[in-house]
Amino acid sequence: MDIVIRPVEPGEYGTLGEITAQAYLRDGLLDFGENDEYLGELRDVAKRAAAAEVLVAVADGEVLGGVTFVPGTGPMADLAGPGETEIRMLAVAHTARGRGVGEALVRACLDRARAVEGCVRVVLSTQSAMHTAHRIYERLGFVRTPGRDWNPLPHLDDIMLLTYELTF
Repeated sequence: MDIVIRPVEPGEYGTLGEITAQAYLRDGLLDFGENDEYLGELRDVAKRAAAAEVLVAVADGEVLGGVTFVPGTGPMADLAGPGETEIRMLAVAHTARGRGVGEALVRACLDRARAVEGCVRVVLSTQSAMHTAHRIYERLGFVRTPGRDWNPLPHLDDIMLLTYELTF
């Protein structure tokens, strides 16, 4: 299977939004399931594409997954500071898992980060249950940065996002 990584096209926003939402739902990553407010953010590819670069993995004309590449600080950056880019919302369709899609998307982000003038590091947040993603990140050279771990919902004590970085 030849996987092509390219920018998402507007006609694919709905498909990628649903792949992303379903990945989080099926993996039990949303504390409030179908009622989780973050579900709307996951589905809103148009919003992400207006503020960052959204990439899709495509094979045989089918969207298999996507990721948001944030080229620096700005509205889509949760962690990125000066000299950093960020990876967000990596998701692969359930039927496409185990075929290298996630790794191909992360590698495409790393290539883009190396092309960003002044970028010395790529950062990302992940949930503790995202073990497959952690293996991809570590295989590609990312290291855990516990000092940057953070809680996106401070009013809920039990939610903590883990962070990783790769320094060039």
